[in-house]
Amino acid sequence: MAENPPSTQRTTVPSTTMLSLQAEPKRISLWQRILGSTGLVTGAIVILAIIVVSSLLPPLLHLDPYAVDPAQRLGAPSASHLFGTDNFGRDLFARIVSGASTSLLVGFVVALVSSVLGAIIGVAAVFSPVLDAILMRICDGLMAIPAILLAVALAAALGPSVTNLIIALAIVYTPGIARLVRARALAVTSETFVTASTMQGAGMLHIMWRHILPNTLSVLVVQATFTFAESIITEAAMSFLGAGVPAPHASWGNILYDGKAVIMQAPQMILVTSAFLIVTVLALNLIGDGLRDLVDQRSRALVGRPGLFARLAATVVPRRTTTEEPQR
Repeated sequence: MAENPPSTQRTTVPSTTMLSLQAEPKRISLWQRILGSTGLVTGAIVILAIIVVSSLLPPLLHLDPYAVDPAQRLGAPSASHLFGTDNFGRDLFARIVSGASTSLLVGFVVALVSSVLGAIIGVAAVFSPVLDAILMRICDGLMAIPAILLAVALAAALGPSVTNLIIALAIVYTPGIARLVRARALAVTSETFVTASTMQGAGMLHIMWRHILPNTLSVLVVQATFTFAESIITEAAMSFLGAGVPAPHASWGNILYDGKAVIMQAPQMILVTSAFLIVTVLALNLIGDGLRDLVDQRSRALVGRPGLFARLAATVVPRRTTTEEPQR
C-alpha cells in the first residue's frame, strides 16, 4: 500500500501576536538617524573637506601665503596661480587656503571656550538665587550691547592678536549660551529623578555632574555649532574692519579687506573668498539643524522618509530578506 505524500505544515500565528508585532514601533539606531539627516551628513562632509584641504595642501604643494611678487600683482587666474594674485602679488589660492585654517581655528576655539564657560555659569546659577541674580544681570548687560560692537571694543582694548580676538569673541558669545543652559537646567531640576536624588542625600556637586549637566548637553552641542558659524562671520567682519586677525596673517576677513580697494581690477578676491565663507557658514548651519533634529525626539525628521545618504547606504548594503520556512 503506497504511503501518502507528506503534507505541508503551515505555521499559524495567533492574531493577538500579529497585532502586537504590528503595533511594536521600529527601533532606529543612531547611525541610521545620522544617515537619515541629509543636511547633517552634507555639512559634515563639506567641513571635513575644508579641514583636509587647508591642512594637507599647503605642505604638499609648498604653498606660501606670504610670498610677495610685485611683478605679478593683481594677476588673473592662471595655471601658476589658480585664483590669481592679490595687490601684493601673493598667491590668492594659498591665502584663501591658509585663511580657512585661521578662520576655522578661531571659530572652533571660540565655540569650545564659550560653551564650557556658558555651561558652568548656567548650571551654577540654578543652585544659588544670589549667584543667579548676579550672573544673569551681567549676562543681560553684555547681551544688551550689539555683538560686533562689543567684540570690536574688546579686541581694540586687548590689542591686535589672534589670542585676544578669541578672548573677545568668547566674552561676546558666553552670555547667550549661559542663559540657554540655565533655562534647560531649570527644567531639569523639576524632574522626578532630581528630586529623588536630593531626598536620598546627594550633594549639590553630585546632582550637577550626574543629572543636570548631562541633560543640558543636547542643547549645548547644538548651540555650540551655531556659535561656531557666528564666530567665523564675526571674525571676518572684524578683520574686514581692521580689528581682527592682524596683517599679514591670512584670514578671510583680511583678504576681503585687501580686495575692497581693488574690486574693479581683481573682483575674484572678493567673489572667491566670499564664496568660501558662505559655503562654510551654510555647512555649519546644516550641521546645527541636523543635530537639533537628532536630539529632538519630537522631530519628524527621525521618523519620516529616509534621507539621501541612508538610501545610498541601503543600496550598497542591502537589507536581509526573510525567507519562507522550508517544507517538511
